Amino acid sequence: MRLCSYTLDMRAVITGQVGMDKKPYLKAVQKLAGERGETLEVFHVGDLMYAEAADVKPGRILDLPLSRLASLRRSAFKDIISQVSPADQHPNIIVNTHATFRWRHGLFAACDFDLLKRLQPDMFICMVDNVEVVHARLHADHVLDATLKDCMVWREEEILASELMAQALGCAGGFYILSRGRQVDTTETAYRMINRPDMRKVYPSFPMSHVVDMPDVLAEIDHFRAELAKHFISFDPGDVDEKLLLERAIAAARDGKDFITVAAHTFGGRKGSPELRLAVREVLDIAGDVDGQIYMRDFRLIDQSDMIVSLVPELPGGIPGLSSGVERELQHAFEHAKEVYVVWKPKKSPSPFISETATKVFRSVPEALAYFEAKGMFATQNLFGH
Repeated sequence: MRLCSYTLDMRAVITGQVGMDKKPYLKAVQKLAGERGETLEVFHVGDLMYAEAADVKPGRILDLPLSRLASLRRSAFKDIISQVSPADQHPNIIVNTHATFRWRHGLFAACDFDLLKRLQPDMFICMVDNVEVVHARLHADHVLDATLKDCMVWREEEILASELMAQALGCAGGFYILSRGRQVDTTETAYRMINRPDMRKVYPSFPMSHVVDMPDVLAEIDHFRAELAKHFISFDPGDVDEKLLLERAIAAARDGKDFITVAAHTFGGRKGSPELRLAVREVLDIAGDVDGQIYMRDFRLIDQSDMIVSLVPELPGGIPGLSSGVERELQHAFEHAKEVYVVWKPKKSPSPFISETATKVFRSVPEALAYFEAKGMFATQNLFGH
């Protein structure tokens, strides 16, 4: 039996809780590959299940008895396995599925291990998104009474179950967490992970919470993030972060408000989405989950990267924009033998705790990019310039 092979041909299983809206996202990834002259087949397990269950209305398949649900799922997976055999004729594929469901039946598995072994995947990607956006999508498409807390717990369960499946199939080094994207969809990142897995993976580190009301600093940070995303597979922590949501709910509670409105922001909401109205009480109920999951997820994103690149901007008054979170991320990366790069913008020199643990310190983003290019860190382009 072939286990995870880590070749340039890639069979990826992509999971994520209901409410991620993965189908149009993955169609966009497939389109990117096609535009660049590359083959990428995408199979949606849910679509195949609905095709076999013509009597089930859209959005209601999870209300079926578990026995019928399992039968439909196994039939769909067998169809996929048949369609992608032999493997050498189907080099790059995506199977869009789930690892778990948290529904009326409670928590239950959404995959069959014996069929996953027959599929012979090379990579597992668990997609995540901001909880308020997932919550809104979930209730728009399904008749369900799920709280923000339910969605937070389900997200963590989906990550863990996906990782365990990857480990059981020998893919421990081929499991990734990938955000769907806040300002723009991360379709370029997903495409590169599957069709360009040789590209370097980077974790961009930057201050967040204490610069949310500094538009000039936010613009500088956004430019930094965009430049890294151009040249690397970028696992951006700012794409999923409910800290601003929580802080606004705490402020609203102090003012005696029962609801808050969530609009798009660099670190909040989703660009292009309508404003969301959330109950303050529901947001406060996930306070512990927000902090705990940020801590866990950001460290995991560092672990799955080759290097960390941190931007330390200069704040008003010449103060270095070095948050405790950024310091902790740099230390974690250093202790886990990652390459550590720092773009230090303040006039004041960095402390030894920065300079002595960094692989290299730069004074500007262009200087850092020039160094990365000179060291051959940028991937070679294909005939289509990608």
